[in-house]
Amino acid sequence: MLTATHGIDVLARFGRALADPIRCRILLALREAPAYPADLAEALDISRTRLSNHLACLRDCGLVVTVPDGRRTRYELADERLGHALDDLRTAVLAVETNRTCPDADAKGCC
Repeated sequence: MLTATHGIDVLARFGRALADPIRCRILLALREAPAYPADLAEALDISRTRLSNHLACLRDCGLVVTVPDGRRTRYELADERLGHALDDLRTAVLAVETNRTCPDADAKGCC
């Protein structure tokens, strides 16, 4: 049974994951196809160490899972619906972003 507290926790974890541009890029890359860490690091032009830290966060948030593949480990979205959610969020944010910005953007460092 989904409780209000559980629903809030899910949204908070999703928000934490999306709060960093690198994690967003990782999620969008995995939306396209599962990938190995070395390939993700190269595609995103970041160090493997930095990528590893972000993948750990995404795993802790429950958004990505590891899949053993022989001696390697592949990463993929934990649920295919996350890809659709990311697309929906990008569309919604772009619709808002093109028309206005937060009035406190400079003071708060947001938007």
